[in-house]
Amino acid sequence: MATDTAAELTREEYDLFRDLIYQHAGINLGDQKLQLVRARLGARLRAGGFSSYREYYNFVKGDRSGQELTQLIDAISTNTTHLFREAKHFDFLAETARAWATDRRNPRRPIRIWSAGCSSGEEPYTIVMTMDDLARRTKGLQFKLLATDISTRVLAKAQRGLFEPDKLAKVPPAFRKRYFVSVRQDGRDMFEIRPEIRGQIRFARLNLMDERFPFRNKIDIIFCRNVMIYFDRPTQERLVAKFAQVLAPGGYLLIGHSESLNNIKHSLAYVMPTVYQKK
Repeated sequence: MATDTAAELTREEYDLFRDLIYQHAGINLGDQKLQLVRARLGARLRAGGFSSYREYYNFVKGDRSGQELTQLIDAISTNTTHLFREAKHFDFLAETARAWATDRRNPRRPIRIWSAGCSSGEEPYTIVMTMDDLARRTKGLQFKLLATDISTRVLAKAQRGLFEPDKLAKVPPAFRKRYFVSVRQDGRDMFEIRPEIRGQIRFARLNLMDERFPFRNKIDIIFCRNVMIYFDRPTQERLVAKFAQVLAPGGYLLIGHSESLNNIKHSLAYVMPTVYQKK
């Protein structure tokens, strides 16, 4: 197969990819992302020696292993974040966890937290630092943290726990000293999360478009921030309904500050902007 690095993506081919991505990942690309898709998938064409986007599409459709579909979604996914992004959510997490841990009416079990759409790890690492710091000051506080994403590429990066200095700009100095070590990676100064902290997170691949989530226990707090902005309203409604099913009574769903549940049907109670509760 001769690869044309300047291969054109026709509108018809774009619609095929758009429908495929929506069907499997729930990402709604709309009508205006043709050039983005062309650029993001160009590398996959070159890697596989495909002469056209149609040839690549046919290969993805015929790949029974699903591996190339995963690669395609990895290439399309946009991941921009930093540690302690939207810091008020972590203040809310600490206040809520402290209240639960000190309320004698609550069962003495770990607080279960899910970072849904964890990207390259900035969110779950912020959660684990917040909870570890709280546990040092709160007797009996225990927690379990699950971090999932559809992208194997960003999950691999998250599990590494290695960050550029600019990603730590909002990390409190005491946390930076306690939870990170300075390392040199490929000639660059980097910060690596300490292994005992990294080990408190369970990373797993999970597609939020799956019919149901495979949890045996209910979740107390779900972080799903700046993920639903890529979904249309029907997809958002289905996802929030599934979140409500796995939330424990009194549990919380936290969404991004650019998101709202105002225009969709759901069963959760509004607590404050971007915070909803299962009554």
